[in-house]
Amino acid sequence: MRWALVLAGALCLGTTATAAAPPARRVGTVDLTRCGPAYCGELRRPLDPAGLAGGELSIHFEFYPHRQAGRARGTLVATEGGPGYPATGSRSDYLALFRPLMTDRDVLLMDNRGTGRSGAVDCRALQSAKRVTVEAIGGCGVSLGERAPLYSTALAVDDLAAILDALGIATIDLYGDSYGTYFAQVFAVRHPGRLRSLVLDGAYPLTGPDYAWYPTSAPAMRDKFNLACARDPACAALSGDSVAHVMPALAALRARPFAARAADSDGTTRSFTATASQLAIVMFGSAPPDTTLTEVDAAARAFAGGDPAPLLRLMAETAAGVDSRDPSADPSKWSAGLAVAVMCQDPPQVFDMQLPPAERAAQRDRVVEERRRTAPDTYAPFTIDEYRAMPLDYSFIDQCVLWPVSPAAHPASQIGLTAVYPDVPALVMSGEFDNMTTLADGAAVASHFKRGTQVRLANSFHVNALPRARSRCGANIVRHFLRSLTPGDTGCAAAVPPLRLVPQFAVSSETLPPAAGLAGNQADPDQLRFVTAAERTVLDVLARARVNVSGHGPGLRGGTYRIAHGDALNIILTRVRWVDDLEVSGRIIGARGRNAPVRASLHIRPAGAVPADPRNVGDLRLIWRSGTEGLLSEIAGRLGSARVAALSSNGRAR
Repeated sequence: MRWALVLAGALCLGTTATAAAPPARRVGTVDLTRCGPAYCGELRRPLDPAGLAGGELSIHFEFYPHRQAGRARGTLVATEGGPGYPATGSRSDYLALFRPLMTDRDVLLMDNRGTGRSGAVDCRALQSAKRVTVEAIGGCGVSLGERAPLYSTALAVDDLAAILDALGIATIDLYGDSYGTYFAQVFAVRHPGRLRSLVLDGAYPLTGPDYAWYPTSAPAMRDKFNLACARDPACAALSGDSVAHVMPALAALRARPFAARAADSDGTTRSFTATASQLAIVMFGSAPPDTTLTEVDAAARAFAGGDPAPLLRLMAETAAGVDSRDPSADPSKWSAGLAVAVMCQDPPQVFDMQLPPAERAAQRDRVVEERRRTAPDTYAPFTIDEYRAMPLDYSFIDQCVLWPVSPAAHPASQIGLTAVYPDVPALVMSGEFDNMTTLADGAAVASHFKRGTQVRLANSFHVNALPRARSRCGANIVRHFLRSLTPGDTGCAAAVPPLRLVPQFAVSSETLPPAAGLAGNQADPDQLRFVTAAERTVLDVLARARVNVSGHGPGLRGGTYRIAHGDALNIILTRVRWVDDLEVSGRIIGARGRNAPVRASLHIRPAGAVPADPRNVGDLRLIWRSGTEGLLSEIAGRLGSARVAALSSNGRAR
């Protein structure tokens, strides 16, 4: 279950004590050991507090003391998404959020049972499978045996309460992102007296009408694409909304699926069948969120026009983006077994989890057939079957059909049925473009709290208070809330700027608009089309570099780029082709961050022409003074003997 899109930050802490800090510290009744800037501890907990299964778990946690002298004003706790990710794997993100508050507040991070250093569940066949199947998920449950129901969220929140008892901490401010919001609500229900406040960043409800079908996801997905198009001048000028722009490509994929190969952003070539379901996972999966939203409309139009490359690339990139597993298949970084153990134990399903798997499968077939008859547009524009053919941890419906029956002492799908929410201040952060934890879901969660407030962040995705969010607005609102228990001025939430969509994909520069010439420009319109192609080549590489982990990748139609690691943005392009008839080499430099200035120094030449037309060979300098999401680019240089002085062809769109 992809209940988190938060990537791990620093994966480990050094264990060398600093000169200024003692190597050990006693907090409450626990002796902690220095580990980098934190003190680390372990708490032994029974695997089954009810005593029906034997064994213990060692629950790992990290305690970060406040900086100033005197007693702490409180304790901040962050809990991670997934399920399956350890909280300590994202410590750098959480510390970045909490750092301005740590002068007088402690921070506590706990790896949930079954994750990270808290006995990470390792269902080896599932963890390393090339494709996740219901058989592999069921086999994981069988291999866990009596332990299968004992990784539930309910037992994990009890572990946190036990750690608080051991440390002598009475109440906490609890922040959860993605699945962490589910954990946080379960903690609130089971341990209401331990909370000062609650922050839910990308919130799932515990239950609700039609919950198991995830009925708010498709409307939110359609709204995401349609709103983004309506706010983009080039897209809005086209006839119809964005979903209408996609429909011809969807119809073509339905009529003629085909074997395809395309490289993802890390340069790995992936083989797959291009189907309607592959398009569905691109549009539902939002992995990566920026490029899927900014490129799907234009890529679908290109596909319908005979150019499949941009859409097939998105399919390959999504296949990489929705796979939570570390390349080493290390369960301590993300545990596939823990993820399915939680998903098959906690939330409601479309079938009765108390039925034996064979009867459960028959019930599933009946309810799915009834759904096809009564609500065929549940996942429109995709059919129910196209939705079900997405990866199991996104489509959800089928993944637990073969999971073993839980014992009566730990029944499945019960966690939210009798939930009574405490009267504590609760802040719910919801991204307008989030179709995993939707605006509707966030509103439902906020309504459960008498002092609940939902903040809607315009033009924003899933999880908005951590460093990878589109703006600093969410983090600032969360910090204000943690200080004062009120959100304060939330005006910045409506001011997050819209994304600018790729206006079009082109096979040849001849079909592109010319860059806008300025005073002193000597380049003719054909040369300025090459300038436009060069600029869009840079933007295309930057979009991939943001999510690249290999340090290198391919151009859309050829060539390569390499990322020089360091604090600054430094990307080297070698004969990269975004269109077939132009090669772009050179360097992109700038500070890291979405709104930081970016510069590119390029050498461009026609591709494939020997000898190349000297009129179209030259050097260009491009500058985005407010980052590539902000103002237009300024372009200067020479093509042949002609001086180039221009602005990007799509005005303020870039």
